[in-house]
Amino acid sequence: MSIPSSTSGPISAADERFAFRAIELARQGIALAHPNPMVGAVIVKDESTIGEGHHEYSKLDHAEVVALRQAGANARGATLYVSLEPCCSAGRTGPCTNAIIAAGIKRVVASMPDPNPDVSGKGFEQLRSAGIRVDIGAFEADARRTNEDYARWIQSRLPLVGLKTALTLDGQIASRAGSTTWITSEQSRAVVQSLRHEADVLLTGIGTVLADDPRMSDRTGLPRRRRLLRAVVDSKLRMPLKSNLVKSAEGDLIIFTTQSPDSPRARALARAGAEVVRVKPRAGKVHLQAVVRELGKREMLNVILEGGTALNGAALEAGIVDKMILFYAPKLMGVGGVPVASMPAARWFKKSPALGDLRITQYGPDFCVEGYFRDVYGDHRSSRKD
Repeated sequence: MSIPSSTSGPISAADERFAFRAIELARQGIALAHPNPMVGAVIVKDESTIGEGHHEYSKLDHAEVVALRQAGANARGATLYVSLEPCCSAGRTGPCTNAIIAAGIKRVVASMPDPNPDVSGKGFEQLRSAGIRVDIGAFEADARRTNEDYARWIQSRLPLVGLKTALTLDGQIASRAGSTTWITSEQSRAVVQSLRHEADVLLTGIGTVLADDPRMSDRTGLPRRRRLLRAVVDSKLRMPLKSNLVKSAEGDLIIFTTQSPDSPRARALARAGAEVVRVKPRAGKVHLQAVVRELGKREMLNVILEGGTALNGAALEAGIVDKMILFYAPKLMGVGGVPVASMPAARWFKKSPALGDLRITQYGPDFCVEGYFRDVYGDHRSSRKD
């Protein structure tokens, strides 16, 4: 990781307890904080919590300010635990560092620096200049994972793309092309709904739409600041007007195509509530890198790709996938099934990067393998959105 993660002092067991609570609070901002990062803060005095807060974009105030307001005058001499480096620049709100200094906080324990290369370390520097002790690194790995999509976007203006699929132990996602095959358990499918809730965009291909007629919805029932954007790659604009996606479109369906948005078909889809966006073709297909750039411009930080074998293969070959999320069922499909991704093995395998930072979790009878093709914290190029 290119972002510094050193601590300036020891982290005690009590520090870890309150730092972990700050990360728990940060995650209360799921689907509510983007395009800002999720941040949680805890203020502690005499080993007792006197203030807590987390950030929600529409409520403006950052987590530190919410916690300071709750603590009031009692914050003087207290310790602030925060999941992300406090901001030191004015955006829609004033700098959190100013509020922390004014409140008389004596120590700040932060899980990680801000991944924004234009900001990283400057908030800590301002706090230290004011005589506040700053310790960094408590539960840093958890904090980084919480804001990995924000880190990817703030550094590249591209969303974090996770390819999610369910498959058998022999790597099949369906029994035959164009069919729907339920592979994993109810426990795994519940986790998938949580992943959808965390996402800003669900991305699929027209092949999946024609085969499954999905709704691509977030069925958790949990609050969202923005509607989940449903995106479809449809080169020839074959999207049925009577599909579940079109019938339920309320400004939350975007179709990426190589066809003209002024065609009769495109106009009919637009009247039905879909947005048709033409992107330049590559080899006669939708240029997937252009799709990802467009989503980034719309301040979409987290994309879950739920495609079939063709789109999965195209996405991997185009290099747009940051993360793989593979739900394995303890079953075998046998010869003739549909592979996770259709692409020439001889060309792909030699250049395929190995997945890093692997994590394996069991859900009921299934297990999920998560891993990364790239370090989402390693590409510093842009500026923070506030």
